[in-house]
Amino acid sequence: QGGGSAVIDMENMDDTSGSSFEDMGEMHQRMKEEEEEEAEGEAGAAEEEDGEFLGMKGLRGQLGRQVADQMWQVGKRQASRAFSLYANIDILRPYFDVEPVQVRARLLESMIPVKMINFPQKIAGELYGPLMLVFTLVAILLHGMKTSDTIIREGTLMGTAIGTCFGYWLGVSSFIYFLAYLCNAQITMVQMLSLLGYGLFGHCITLFVTYNIHFHSLFYIFWLGVGGLSTLRMVAVLVSRTVGHTQRLILCGTLAALHMLFLLYLHFAYHKVVEGILDTLEGPNMPPFQRVARDIPVVSNAVLNTTAKAIALTL
Repeated sequence: QGGGSAVIDMENMDDTSGSSFEDMGEMHQRMKEEEEEEAEGEAGAAEEEDGEFLGMKGLRGQLGRQVADQMWQVGKRQASRAFSLYANIDILRPYFDVEPVQVRARLLESMIPVKMINFPQKIAGELYGPLMLVFTLVAILLHGMKTSDTIIREGTLMGTAIGTCFGYWLGVSSFIYFLAYLCNAQITMVQMLSLLGYGLFGHCITLFVTYNIHFHSLFYIFWLGVGGLSTLRMVAVLVSRTVGHTQRLILCGTLAALHMLFLLYLHFAYHKVVEGILDTLEGPNMPPFQRVARDIPVVSNAVLNTTAKAIALTL
């Protein structure tokens, strides 16, 4: 009996020990599960915080993309404008698309006044010939400055010549076009530029001849003959495109006076005005003061000898 009770006690101990081990395992498993749940909760909270941070970051990234897109569009528009420069130049191409034969014919026509003024005369709407005539006039003015007695200091006078010629061409064309608008004349700005530009052909001939042959009488002959013919051509064309005697008188009289006076200015006063401007800007070209030995005349020597003899006799 004692042995049987010992065996039963051992079994009971084994049962209790097994149950206690099972309880410890269950507690350990529960603690593990709780730690895992807490870790998952912390991970979820971290993910929520990361999501909020990424949301702000995503908003900032979206704004950055919008700004970059706007900058790209602005740069693209500027680049398209720069690349469309050829298209803008292509707009001016019809005004310079002319054959040399046509330019030569229009130069000759600019010296022949038209007779028919009852209907509007045709005006060439191109700017190649007038532009070349303006540059030719600039070259003639520079040639005249070199052949005259004008002193050129510190560079050339090309800027002054270009300013004078282009200023007259553009300024007078704009002024006459304004008067033509007031007088109800049928002419456009391009036609006015072409008409006045070809009218400078007479000025080029007159100045080129008179700068090389210095005779005032020859200049007046060319001024009245060649310059007058080119002026009459312009006046006749404007008369054919203007209605009303008063309007014709105002418009054509103003153009003729300005055109003929400009030729007088270029021949007589242009060099002096440019030299005066240079003196004003740079100062007069005065040579440095120098002492120059002079020869005593024979009469002074005789007077000195006589004076010396008189003093010797007195002593």
